[in-house]
Amino acid sequence: MIAPMSDLNRLRVKPGDSFDPAAVDPQDDSLAPGNKEETLVKCEQLEAQLGELQELLYASHSQKLLVVLQGMDTSGKDGTIRHVMRGVSPQGVRVASFKQPTTVELEHDFLWRIHAHTPGAGEIVIFNRSHYEDVLVVRVHELVPKETWQKRYDQINEFEKILAENGTTILKFFLHISKDEQRERLQARLDDPKKHWKFQHGDIAERKRWDDYMAAYAEAIRRTSTERAPWIVVPSNRKWYRNWVVASTIVHTLENLKMEYPQPDVSQEVIGK
Repeated sequence: MIAPMSDLNRLRVKPGDSFDPAAVDPQDDSLAPGNKEETLVKCEQLEAQLGELQELLYASHSQKLLVVLQGMDTSGKDGTIRHVMRGVSPQGVRVASFKQPTTVELEHDFLWRIHAHTPGAGEIVIFNRSHYEDVLVVRVHELVPKETWQKRYDQINEFEKILAENGTTILKFFLHISKDEQRERLQARLDDPKKHWKFQHGDIAERKRWDDYMAAYAEAIRRTSTERAPWIVVPSNRKWYRNWVVASTIVHTLENLKMEYPQPDVSQEVIGK
């Protein structure tokens, strides 16, 4: 069961709206079609739908979808990709992650390295972290002057406008977890030897800047949620609910593109009949 778009729209930050992460309950699962077990069944159905729609997107080769995933450490960006996208063909999907910029990248504007990874015709591209790091990490750690990162909100809006006007549909998800939930997930990484590789000592240092990051997210989302590139704030303490919201939103979005399979010319006889 897919949620009505009218319900999912409640999670969108409308252009010009105020946004405060503290006003959103990360535990909320009020849009779910049932309890956890029932919702997991619906998620499997959504994954199948998404697989069919992704094939149609690839075949029609006229539309493009960019999915941006942002959130604090442990918010579930990797898990969302793994669960929501497991029914799609790797042929038409790419994941791009943006780490600390290289020396060459720093010699260009901050969007230079991003543009090359945007989707081509028929593709879904998922940004696991994105150009928004340049108004989040860069701001919190004061890596550039305030007057530099302040200009970037308008630059991001113009960049996303260019993408949208050239056939890219953009969905931006803020995976919102609580500070207590993050603590539990970080501890789980320490407790499980198979997850030690995920833990970095820098995670603890970043956690101490929680309030600074919440302020940065609040302003970034307020200033860059537009009609063409909306932010969807996903309560993400419950992983199964997070996955269902993201999958439902993507399926709705692809369905609304009104795509059709291309019709080959079959007017001539097949050679070698």
